[in-house]
Amino acid sequence: PKIIGKYNRNVDGMEEKILSLYACGMSQRDIAEQIKNLYDVEISPELVSKISEKIMPDVTAWQNRPLEAVYPFVFMDAIHYKVKENHQYITKAAYVVLGINLDGQKDILGIWIGENESSKFWLNVLNELKTRGIKDVFLFCVDGLTSFRQAIEAAFPNAQIQRCIIHQIRSSTRFVSYKHIKDLMADLKKVYQAISEEEAMNNLILFKDKWGKTYPSCVKSWEENWDILSTFFAYPPEVRKIIYTTNIIEGLNRQFRQITKNKPSFTNDDSLRKMLYLASQKIVERWTQRCRNWDVVLSQLSIIFEDRIPA
Repeated sequence: PKIIGKYNRNVDGMEEKILSLYACGMSQRDIAEQIKNLYDVEISPELVSKISEKIMPDVTAWQNRPLEAVYPFVFMDAIHYKVKENHQYITKAAYVVLGINLDGQKDILGIWIGENESSKFWLNVLNELKTRGIKDVFLFCVDGLTSFRQAIEAAFPNAQIQRCIIHQIRSSTRFVSYKHIKDLMADLKKVYQAISEEEAMNNLILFKDKWGKTYPSCVKSWEENWDILSTFFAYPPEVRKIIYTTNIIEGLNRQFRQITKNKPSFTNDDSLRKMLYLASQKIVERWTQRCRNWDVVLSQLSIIFEDRIPA
């Protein structure tokens, strides 16, 4: 590394290096230490904060950028962080929306910071996406939040909704005893891994007959949400693999957690926004491949949604 005078700030590439370290999840204090080791320049954590502030216009521009008109698949999920507000740390969620376009390319459409996951909040998010250019979404893939469904039905009435099967399994079997879980899961697998919806419904009836008295809430959860749990049965295997779970966005959230693991809390919403924005840029840069078997998926979507795919 180039060694210069201790208080000289004019180091080529130093600001870029600071932002790069910030994007990797390093604390301001650790970044200052790293810069000292690299450039023999002493900087304060406050200066690191000031340098990171310079990217806020970029964050805003990215969050408001125009989007494509059609996304066959959109995934919605949340990841939680501790953020300082009114002199105390509270839990806030970063709501992440990920889309797959007609070319089979993934992109992070936006990140919103909030405290609750109400239908009104999600409706504002979806209307914002529409304002930025989205005219149609074929399938929304979401976790178990009821607020998602109400907002989607209001903003994109022609879209179908698939509730994540993995989320459903976790939530519906939370209170199943250890001695029953293996047998119950084996029976449940016959429901969600059935070839057709008819077969799945028959297996759900058998599941209810066997487990309904012991675990009524588990059975009720599958019955009451069946219309958005069973969406994927109407599609061929290649499409099912994409919408069956929210693994695509959970994989993204895992990368966010990996990057932010050394930063247990954030001083404000903008601090969290900056971190997730910089992390997003690094992640999206690596998304160079189309979704697997996209040619097959697109040809099937062209038949199923023939009148909704632009010429």
